[in-house]
Formats: sequence, C-alpha cells, structure tokens
Amino acid sequence: MKFKDLGLNSSVLKAVEKLGYETPSEIQDKAIPVLLKGEQDFVGLAQTGTGKTAAYGLPLIQHADFSINHTQSLVVCPTRELCMQITKDLEGFAKFESKANIVPVYGGARIDEQIRRIKKGAHIVVATPGRLLDLINRNAIKLRTVQRVVLDEADEMLNMGFKEDIDAILEQTPTTKKVWLFSATMPKEVRRIAKNYMSDPVEITIGVQNSLAANIEHQYFMMKEKDRYYALKRIIDHYPDIFGLIFCRTRRETGSVSEKLEKDGYNVVSLHGDLSQPQRDAAMRKFRDRTAKILVATDVAARGLDVDEITHVIHYNLPDEAENYTHRSGRTARAGKSGLSLALINTREIYKINQIERVVKVKINYTRIPEAEDICEKRMYAMMDNVVKTQVDDEAIERYWPVIYEKLQRFTSDEIVMKFISTELNTFLDYYKNAGNLNAKEGEEKGGRDRGDRGGRDRGGRDRGGRDRDRGDRRGRDREGGGQNRNLSGPKEKYFINLGEKMNMNKGALLRLICTGTGISSNQIGRIDVQRSFAFFEVDAAVSDKILPKISEGTYEGKTFTIAPSDNKSPKSDYKKENRRR
Repeated sequence: MKFKDLGLNSSVLKAVEKLGYETPSEIQDKAIPVLLKGEQDFVGLAQTGTGKTAAYGLPLIQHADFSINHTQSLVVCPTRELCMQITKDLEGFAKFESKANIVPVYGGARIDEQIRRIKKGAHIVVATPGRLLDLINRNAIKLRTVQRVVLDEADEMLNMGFKEDIDAILEQTPTTKKVWLFSATMPKEVRRIAKNYMSDPVEITIGVQNSLAANIEHQYFMMKEKDRYYALKRIIDHYPDIFGLIFCRTRRETGSVSEKLEKDGYNVVSLHGDLSQPQRDAAMRKFRDRTAKILVATDVAARGLDVDEITHVIHYNLPDEAENYTHRSGRTARAGKSGLSLALINTREIYKINQIERVVKVKINYTRIPEAEDICEKRMYAMMDNVVKTQVDDEAIERYWPVIYEKLQRFTSDEIVMKFISTELNTFLDYYKNAGNLNAKEGEEKGGRDRGDRGGRDRGGRDRGGRDRDRGDRRGRDREGGGQNRNLSGPKEKYFINLGEKMNMNKGALLRLICTGTGISSNQIGRIDVQRSFAFFEVDAAVSDKILPKISEGTYEGKTFTIAPSDNKSPKSDYKKENRRR
C-alpha cells in the first residue's frame, strides 16, 4: 500500500512526497486510516523508531482548520529533544499549509516567547508536561478548544514520574476530545490512562508487546568490575565506523565515562540532567552532525531521543528496570536498518541478563571481549576500505606531487604502503602492546574481590607487578589491588596527589589513573599510600618525567586534583607534614 491509498488529502500527500516518503510503515498503514476518521480513541503499541510520529502527525494536519486561530490539537511528550523533533516533523507535514502555526513548549527555553506564539494562535501545541502545566497555571494557554490529545511515548512519561502531570493536563481538556496514545510498552500505568480517559479505544499492536525490533542483534560481554571501562574501549575500538549511544545509570557515571573517553581521544559528547539547555543543544547538534561519533547519556536524558542511523547501543551498566532495555535498544535499527545492542556486565550480574530475556522476550548472546589482535585487524581492514573508496583529485594533488615524489622516491611501493598503514595503526599497536585478556567467568568475583588476578590490569590488561595470574598468588597485594609491597629495585621518584579515601580514591583506582594518563606500565609504579584526603605514590625514575607533563592536574569523578613532587623519604613523614599544613 502507498500513502495515496490511506485517504490523505492532496496538500498532505504533496508534503509526504516532498519529504521522500514512499511506502508507509506497518504502524502508519494501520493507524492513519483509523485516525483520519477521527471517531474513536486510539492506542498504538509499536517499538521506538517505527514511524509513530507520522502515524498520528499526518492525520493531525489533515484534521486541523488553519483558518481558525485557536488550539485544536495537543501533543504531549517526555523530553525537550523529542518535543523539538515532533514539531519539526509536523511542520514538514504542514509544509503546504501557509497559515499553520505549530508551537513547541518545553522547559529551558524563554517562556515569554512561547506565550507570545501561543497567543498569536497556535493550531497545534507540542509540549513537555512540566512547561505545559506552568503555562496552564499562568493562564497563558487554554485547552478548552482542544479536539485531540496525543500522548507520545506514554510509557516513558510515566517512567519519568509525570503521572500526576498528565492527569492534571487531561482534566483541563474537554470531555469530548479524542485521545490518541502511542507507546512502546503497555505497563499497568499506561493501561490506567486508557481506562480513565478513553472510551472503547481502537488498539493496534505492531509486533509483540514489550518486544524489540527483529533486526537488532543482542550481545553481552562479561568482565571483572575493575575492567569495565577498558572493556568499553576495546568494544569501541573494534567498531571503527561506530555511531553509537552509551547508556549509563547516573549523571556522575555519565560525566566520568564521557570525560575519560574524551581524554583518550574519542569524539564524544554527553547528555545528562546537569547540562543547561544551550549545552544540551550543542551536544545534540554535534551528535546529529556526526562531529561526535559517540553520545554518552542517562536513561532520562535520552528519553525521546530521535536520531537516525545509530549503529550501536552500549549498556555501560544495565538498567534497573528490564523494560528500559527496550527503550534503550530501540534507539538503533530504525527504519528497517540493523543494529547492535551490547551490554557490559560483571561476573555477578548474569541474573540481570536472564531477567531481561524473560521480560523482553529476546535472546542476548554471550560474546567475548575483543582481543588486541582482532581490534588491530579490524581497524586495518576498515582503513584499507576507506583508501580504496577515496576519490583522487588529480588537479589538487598535481600541485604537491614534486615534493611528494622527492620525499618518497627512495622507498619501494611496498614500503610506502607499510608506512601509511603504520601511521594509522601505530597508536593502537602501541596501546595494545602486551595487552591481556579481559574476559571473565561467572563467579570469579566474590564479595567485591576477584579470586584470580586480584592485582587487576592496567590500561592494556597487563597484570600489575607481572605476577603469575594462574597461580592465584596473593602475596604482597592488598584489597584495593594496588599492592602493599610494590617495591622498585632502582631509583624512584615520589609524588603527592590531593585525592584520598573520602574522594573514593583507592590504590587500584590511583594506579589506573596514573597508567591511563601517562602510558606508564603498572610495573613501573612502586609503593602507593592512600590516606583520608590525599595519597602518595612512587614511580621508576626512568619514566618519572612523564608524570607532571601529562597529569599534573585533572579531574577524577568530578573532583579536581593536582600532582606534585614529594621530597620526603617515607609516606609517614609526608602524612605528618601534610597534617601540620592543615
């Protein structure tokens, strides 16, 4: 079936054609004819990314009388980003309706400008619940003329705590209105809205309730907790063409992960509740423009996120609610394309995978964390594909050719190819040099401690201190993984850092901070002594010149730190000296 077969009028069909739409999706095919009749309430259940906006948006435009300057339709959605996206889509559907006034209403923008546009005569208002209630309380908007209310992403709005707000908004609308509810899942709270505010609604379900698109491949990786970030980096490195979304559970974790990735050279932006609206807009602009290839976000911040062609969704930590896995994973594989949903779990979290499989009715397959050789091979093949696809501009190259020829003529063609490959891959080869295996098995961690490899790994997965992991040797190691007997045989330099136990710093964390920030191997780090508000560490004198130029200052979990040389002979004397200063 084509759009012209659904009953749309000529101006809407012209807009559809202008947008490049040809064949309606399943939810559009089934919903549009029902909504065009406009005689009944409606419930549409379909996964994220199946075209729900057009399913209700095209009928809204056709029902609107743009010669009358009052609000006829209201769309309520969970987030600012979705509000703006829906408005943009509706404006596209109304492209050939010159008098159409579609007004977005959301927090973080100037409310006086929104009031001005509403008073001018808003035919359709697209709103987030909080800002809409604010306008209602100010008597800046009247909903008594509303004929249709669309609740988009209803389950997400309720998950975000908007239950009372939605009730308050719907009570302001006429009893004669029609309610169109769209949702990816149908929990009891959404069912309650349907029962309280709808009368014998038409219900259409695309696929299975709470299910995910069939073209998403689901995988999980298992590592020890201390290796979670390093496993994430390996997964990102394994997919050179990634355009991905990383989900974290908290604002703090989101900020920490994005900060670490940015420091490690990845094109990344973050999205969480502590950002101002201009910061959120700037982050989303970079992501949509693909200036940033990775977006790190919390569940709440990413609700309603509508970005096409996301290739990977990575669950840095699994969500607390199994249903949220559906919303997260649904950000990829839109419009019939395929995608990957990848979950990172530690050795005590397999029960979460089982729970999600049971609730969401999807199989999540175990996959090994990529080894260094796999990553370098994958990146080399990707680079060669890009070289093959690159178009050569003869005129532009001709200007520089004499210099190029003079520089390279002493090399054979094979040597030139090897040098170009090395230019691209040397960083990865160096980083993963002597890298170990990050894969772990269920039950290897007990009570927060690992039975094997208690010393942990540095940035490339090497054993701290070069100890034999297979022997399970615990001598000279403490609970934190930093080691109490990390004595260097040669000359050493000692440093002070103003992070301690009360800032969540421990020996293992400090070791990772030093190794990741400087590239120094863990066996070049000596004794580490962590006190309540500061710490000391020793470094092999041969590599001590890498400390201050690279990590003399920075941030750790949102806290600013500084590192300085320490001239004292023992941590105890430094401790006494620091206490005297305070």
